[in-house]
Amino acid sequence: MPSQLWPYITPGIPDELFERLPGIPLSKREIRLLLLSQLRLKPDTVLWDIGAGTGTIPVEAGLLSPNGQIIAVERDEDVANLIRHNCARFEVKNVKVLEGSAPDCLHDINIAPDRVCIEGGRPIQEIMQTAWQYLLPLGRVVATAANLETLYSISQSLSQLQARNVEVVQSAVTRLETRGSSQTFTAVNPIFILSGEKLD
Repeated sequence: MPSQLWPYITPGIPDELFERLPGIPLSKREIRLLLLSQLRLKPDTVLWDIGAGTGTIPVEAGLLSPNGQIIAVERDEDVANLIRHNCARFEVKNVKVLEGSAPDCLHDINIAPDRVCIEGGRPIQEIMQTAWQYLLPLGRVVATAANLETLYSISQSLSQLQARNVEVVQSAVTRLETRGSSQTFTAVNPIFILSGEKLD
């Protein structure tokens, strides 16, 4: 369901419409579009977003899955409140914010996901293994990696979990920016997006 701030059914909310906190990551619009396409959301999707940061994915997913439930997991209280604030800005009412550190806090969620998005967390392999245990059959997990170490850890986890239909996409995005009196193209930091399915 569209909101007054974003009255469209098309995903890809501009970054500047989200409230932010210094030092808290925000999934850039173009990266978000890739993530959302890999999640393959349905109107009634149950999504766990682990390491939700600014809350861009919960907001977009909440709008795209109006009959679904989005659980945004974030360990920092101020960041969790930022997610709540951004959800309120976009009139998204189907997002619940869980304050806690993954993977330990995942045991407190009382609804199993059919989609899991992992955007952060230092014990990435433990997070993936725990989330996979709760993931429903035919569910999908999507995880992002900004460095080689995380890319390797996620890839290894998908292999160990015997995920099927594994896909890896690397973003390559440039944006037109004005600098002084000229316009130039600036690259957005590349992100690897890995996804896999649980078939049993």
